Amino acid sequence: MDIQQLKYFLALAKELHFWNTAAKMNITQSALSRQIQSLESELGLQLFYRNKRSVKLTPAGKFLQDKWSEEINQLESMHRLARQIHLGEQGTIRIAHPDSISSSILPDFVSKVTNAFPKLQLELLQLPYESQEDYLKNYRIDLTFTRDITPSSNISSRKIHSENLCLAVPENHTFSALKHISPKNLEGQKFLLTTGDYNSSYNTLVTQVLKSYNVVPESYIRCEFGSTIMSMIKKGLGISILPQSYQLHEVAGIRFIPLPFMTDLYINWRKDDPNPILNNLLELA
Repeated sequence: MDIQQLKYFLALAKELHFWNTAAKMNITQSALSRQIQSLESELGLQLFYRNKRSVKLTPAGKFLQDKWSEEINQLESMHRLARQIHLGEQGTIRIAHPDSISSSILPDFVSKVTNAFPKLQLELLQLPYESQEDYLKNYRIDLTFTRDITPSSNISSRKIHSENLCLAVPENHTFSALKHISPKNLEGQKFLLTTGDYNSSYNTLVTQVLKSYNVVPESYIRCEFGSTIMSMIKKGLGISILPQSYQLHEVAGIRFIPLPFMTDLYINWRKDDPNPILNNLLELA
């Protein structure tokens, strides 16, 4: 017994006519008859009452028509799903991202993905810098957006965006334009900075910005996530250096002053990952 035999049976159960069924299934009437007889022989029961004038389902045949119809529909759904997964159109993909792109690049990227692959499930999460590479290598995420250059030979990276760094200050701060920012004016300012990871190329960039203004920051609050830093700025607890993308978060009470320094954004994935879903998403990034 195979799936094709079940399809022949279900077609005949619907038509109740050998000639019409054979024509629709593109086989000869005698071949259809042999398939039904073979199925009955294997099952050890009669599926149809038939004579020269009519074909009718037996009670057992009616029972199997209902059950096999359901089974075939489920099988065909699974086959469609398998083809979609094979083509990279369905499944689940896990993406890590920095807080800074939550209101800018990330929504645009997700919109492209959901429009192109409406059945694809996305899981979005934020991770500390030191966890991202480990999560990627161990298949706990599939893609990660970072502002850091990934040195690992097992991970592929591509730069997808560049933008200004900004000095983020409370709205009532005396700094309102780039011309107000000088080594002298920055003396004594309290800085709210991201956690100090010496392997982070982004933190190295921020350090270079501070050095360019001859500033040794008086920093008493460090935090991994920029949205928390912005809440502290709004409360007047200090100032910070953040990517300009945070301006799109539209947090009231904060002023962003673009600086003449650029930060890059990278998309990272496992090298030689054969997942077709991943390859499809990379084309949209």
